[in-house]
Amino acid sequence: MTPTSTPTTTQNRDTGTADFGTRIGRVEAAAYRARHYALNMGEVQGQGYVGQALGSADMFAAVYADQLRYRPEDPLWEDRDRFLLSTGHYAIGHYAALADAGIIPVDELDTYGSDDSRLPMSGMASYTPGMEISGGSLGHGLGVAVGMALGLRLKGSPSRIFNFLSDGELDEGSTWEAAMGAHHHQLGHLTALVDMNALQADGATRSVLSIEPAADKWASFGWYTQRVDGNDAASLLAALDNITRDAGITGRPSVILCDTKVGKGVPLLEEREKAHFMRIEEHEWQICREQLTTGHDGKAAR
Repeated sequence: MTPTSTPTTTQNRDTGTADFGTRIGRVEAAAYRARHYALNMGEVQGQGYVGQALGSADMFAAVYADQLRYRPEDPLWEDRDRFLLSTGHYAIGHYAALADAGIIPVDELDTYGSDDSRLPMSGMASYTPGMEISGGSLGHGLGVAVGMALGLRLKGSPSRIFNFLSDGELDEGSTWEAAMGAHHHQLGHLTALVDMNALQADGATRSVLSIEPAADKWASFGWYTQRVDGNDAASLLAALDNITRDAGITGRPSVILCDTKVGKGVPLLEEREKAHFMRIEEHEWQICREQLTTGHDGKAAR
């Protein structure tokens, strides 16, 4: 059975009102629920970008359960923080986070990828509440985020912008043009989170086009750069806290490079070949859920 959450209206960032251990627990619980939601959605189609959703669940949870200012009942609230999903094929992971946040109904996840669903397999802003941009053609998200950050600053808005990218998007020249623009305009309210899962559609990132040393490159573009274990809630929150202390509408933009494991939390999928777009057999879905629960319960008991 999938665990459930009780979303609450988040109008203020909660980084200063709860102790660090409580925040870690909240993020870990949100990531666990999101992984269950992703498995349930994947089973609807029998395949999909399940590995990425599992691997990035902690990243989504750290933002939605701890950082983001939003109103579940009003996804277009003017003073909301913006979360931009540049990697449109990660929509399955984003939908899980949106459902856990109460922005879309959990029951609606059962329609994932179906005809007339508001939850297409690649993220579309015109369909889904809480989806700020349409993704798909990689390398566009950061450019949109830069323009959005400039627009919000001109309006005097205190809203922050979080842009989720993949390591494969660091192959794209448009990403680095946007990175230069963000530093030039001193967009201190812009944070990029990069899923460094080392995998692309055509194989390992290092084989397709090496992006290392990624941290040195971002730093040389003038960004405040951190690299962390993207599957560890404490590391993610500490990195986000480092940014939040100095975040403002002017200053250095920030990037967190998050090393993650595709299929994280489900051993059956963590070592699966051809993990970019997974085909999972009918009898394997329940095994995946059981492994996820066993791992989570074992971690909680330690």
